[in-house]
Amino acid sequence: MNEERMEIVMGIIMHGGNAKGLAFQAIQQAKEGDFEAAEKSLQESNQELLQAHDVQTDMLTKEAQGIHTEIDLYMVHAQDHLMNAITFKDLAGEIIGQEKRIQALENQ
Repeated sequence: MNEERMEIVMGIIMHGGNAKGLAFQAIQQAKEGDFEAAEKSLQESNQELLQAHDVQTDMLTKEAQGIHTEIDLYMVHAQDHLMNAITFKDLAGEIIGQEKRIQALENQ
């Protein structure tokens, strides 16, 4: 694998991993009742996903220009990592919403 392809793969994996970690952090912050911090962590998670998406978009743009990107197990793993991060971030938002409702009921 050439250096440019490795940078693409690692960029997607790195930003996806960061996004998932921040989403998990947001859930923990919500469980502690710190919803402001949880929202901030979710926003940071979204920024990481945008960076991963930029790497992916660049790859897709090149493909549209006729510059083929070889698909191998590394690329499949990177895409899988990114999709899991997106799903986890979306689920984290739902969990945080539920945690807000639960804590509001407990404080009545």
